[in-house]
Amino acid sequence: MTDRAPRRLTALALSALFCCPAAVLAQAYPSKPIRVIVPFPAGGGVDYIGRLVGKGMSERLGQQVVIDNRPGANAILGLEVLKGSPPDGYTIAAASAGPLAVNPFIYSKLPHDTLNDFTQIANMCSFPLLLVVHPSLPVKSVKELIALARARPGEVSYASPGAGNSSHLAGELFNSMAKVKILHIPYKGMAPSVVSTVSGESQINFASIPPILPHVKSGRVRALGVGNAQRLPSMPDIPTISESGLPGYEAYAWGGMIGPKGLPRDIVMKLNAAIVDTLKQKDVIEKMLADGTVPTPSSPEEFTAYLKAELKKWGAVVKMANIKLE
Repeated sequence: MTDRAPRRLTALALSALFCCPAAVLAQAYPSKPIRVIVPFPAGGGVDYIGRLVGKGMSERLGQQVVIDNRPGANAILGLEVLKGSPPDGYTIAAASAGPLAVNPFIYSKLPHDTLNDFTQIANMCSFPLLLVVHPSLPVKSVKELIALARARPGEVSYASPGAGNSSHLAGELFNSMAKVKILHIPYKGMAPSVVSTVSGESQINFASIPPILPHVKSGRVRALGVGNAQRLPSMPDIPTISESGLPGYEAYAWGGMIGPKGLPRDIVMKLNAAIVDTLKQKDVIEKMLADGTVPTPSSPEEFTAYLKAELKKWGAVVKMANIKLE
């Protein structure tokens, strides 16, 4: 009789373990290091936010968070690694607007589906784009730029780091909303794109803030507006593109955290809590704003809704501009 009671308890415990494996896994999680795939080379915006948030996650979850840079094929390779990973919370990815909201429309045979092959964990930040012009262009506002572009269709150009990039899409959205035709000149990376506009080879750029800001400060280019909905705390004197002449315009890059399909809800929420808490810390906010990045912490549901809206928005722009990559 004494023997049977412990046996029965053991049986019940084992039964509970096998009946609720996800719950047990979530309670023990994380019990080993977490890998964050960054589908871009080290040093870029997504790598930056992945490392910054990864450090905060490590402190909050009590496990090392390791950044694994997997660049290639416009971020497709890195996301394929994520897609094939087990949904146990030990492999997640920091991704951006390009691979998640633009690639589905510029590639005819993308091997994954943004909404159905991944689990949305949290939005993390926006990477503002700054509309700048070469000083040779006689404009000091977005309104004046639109008037000039309408008067000289096809005579002015904007540079981007490459076809399908956020800067390229920002320019095409500008063309569509302003009803102008500013020519697109793609380069291989943000650095040569910025050099092009600083030298006057191209007259306009929708550039990321870190590489262009020194040239704005030196007067080599003139800033007309930021693509975010609100002015940036780090540069309050620069208006938004919307208020400077193109109402409703909004275009910027962003970074979010995703996991493989089927990631258990409890694990999603543990990861989300660590990310959101990191992004709400005063020192983190100050560092991000100083580096030209805006924190945008969200719930998984908010990130999913945002992603759906971004897919709709950029899908329409890609179709309108007939952008295709193979």
